[in-house]
Amino acid sequence: MLDDRYAVVHKLYPYERSADQDAGVEAHHPVVIIGGGPVGMATALDLGLQGIATLVLDDHEGVGEGSRAICFAKRTLEICDRLGCGDPMVDKGVVWNLGKVFHGTDRVFDFNLLPEGGHRRPAFINLQQPYFEKFLVDRIRAAQADGAPIEIRGKNRVEELDVRDDGASLNIATPDGSYAITADWVLACDGAGSPTRKALDLGFEGKVFQDSFLIADVRMTADFPTERWFWFEPPFRGAGDSALLHKQPDDIWRIDFQIGWDVDRKTELQEDRIRARIDAMLGEGVNYELVWTSIYTFQCRRMSSFRQGRVLFVGDSAHQVSPFGARGCNGGVQDADNIAWKLAAVLKGDAPETLIDSYDVERGAAADENIRNSTRSTDFITPKSEQSRIFRNAVLQLSRQHDFARPFVNSGRLSQPCIYDGSGLNTPDSLPDGPDGTRPGAPAPDAPWADGFLLNRLGNGFALLVIRCDAPAINDLPVVQIDAPGPELAARYLGDAVSAIYLIRPDQHVAARWSTATSEQIAAAHMRAQGKECA
Repeated sequence: MLDDRYAVVHKLYPYERSADQDAGVEAHHPVVIIGGGPVGMATALDLGLQGIATLVLDDHEGVGEGSRAICFAKRTLEICDRLGCGDPMVDKGVVWNLGKVFHGTDRVFDFNLLPEGGHRRPAFINLQQPYFEKFLVDRIRAAQADGAPIEIRGKNRVEELDVRDDGASLNIATPDGSYAITADWVLACDGAGSPTRKALDLGFEGKVFQDSFLIADVRMTADFPTERWFWFEPPFRGAGDSALLHKQPDDIWRIDFQIGWDVDRKTELQEDRIRARIDAMLGEGVNYELVWTSIYTFQCRRMSSFRQGRVLFVGDSAHQVSPFGARGCNGGVQDADNIAWKLAAVLKGDAPETLIDSYDVERGAAADENIRNSTRSTDFITPKSEQSRIFRNAVLQLSRQHDFARPFVNSGRLSQPCIYDGSGLNTPDSLPDGPDGTRPGAPAPDAPWADGFLLNRLGNGFALLVIRCDAPAINDLPVVQIDAPGPELAARYLGDAVSAIYLIRPDQHVAARWSTATSEQIAAAHMRAQGKECA
């Protein structure tokens, strides 16, 4: 069901007849994105802001039903800041850093996902996916008004895709009939059930966990704090082996119940059965309204390669993880962050096409990391043997009194950005006393600087971050010079080093770092980070 509050953001790009349908010949586009969800829109926005003509084809006309993804991580918000739409998301979202873990009626422990200060963005916001998508589309509309070459076509469904060495041909169905176009590159952002992947007969290997979870989004006025509450073996009837409670905007609360594998989904989605579970959790007499309900299973799967010639798979079309941990949409937006600058560089002639292969290497490693963590979470949340359950409950019991046991409690290890340690785009580390968290391959952490925050000053291209030293001038590399870093910035970028020079990629990952560097060293690292052969 779709609540009226979601209807205002539902039809974001209604069908309109395009010039391509009347052209008489196949129109050509540099980039075609299949799928207008958050990942497709983030990719289109990033490419368009870099001047790359991008066409988004979506078989719907906007946001689908229900809140779906709700937890958006700090790194995703920083990417959205770079794209110019972070503020409305945070302003609308419910900000949270704290969580509580319960076992039965007992609170096991609390945790803080961002215990240190000096960050612009919180660990997470909760925001319904329809709003997240709307803010992306709003930003695209503003960018279009400023000349960004982005086009969105609703009710345009790709029916045929013919892949060639130099691009692809697409046949597209619309309410007015079919038409054909060609493209240099196609990005499949069409979700876990990807019609593109199926049309190309590509595999999607992994594991489906035999358990079912009921989502119930309810509107109510409640005194629960703005925190993530997770129960193992919850005390309320009908909750199954675990339950989760989250607050969203508009007085909406997300409730998840583990309901078992051998269930009749149609029966479990009946309103009286859902209400019986919620009443047992909240207590009799609590007034609430059901907004949206769904049942899902845990799945951890991925393609063997995210690149198939000139077709690239991004987000859930390439990999799928269980919802606990909020790695799905966050991982997809980080995919977009990775591929957009690389594809733009190739199309502009600034980098060889082989740079695209690094997308598969880096985001493949991220997918493996997310699947590994998601699988561990699932195994802890849903033990498949009595021995596993005894171990889990022993860990929970120890965690009540002993800090050492708490890291073993896994109620869904929450999304963290991947560090691309094995990437061929990295230059070996030359800052031996520098912090581990800013080694080559790591995402650059934010920090206060000059009445603002560092990440906002780095821009959308390569940049040199120079701290307490001088750097030689390098063509086309803007320099962010910091002579007197504050304590947070010094701790995150200097550590025990006296000075530092960082080469930061367009996606704000560290490509190289030195205590001091020559122009030749910086130029070589810049070439390597663009996938070019070093002289």
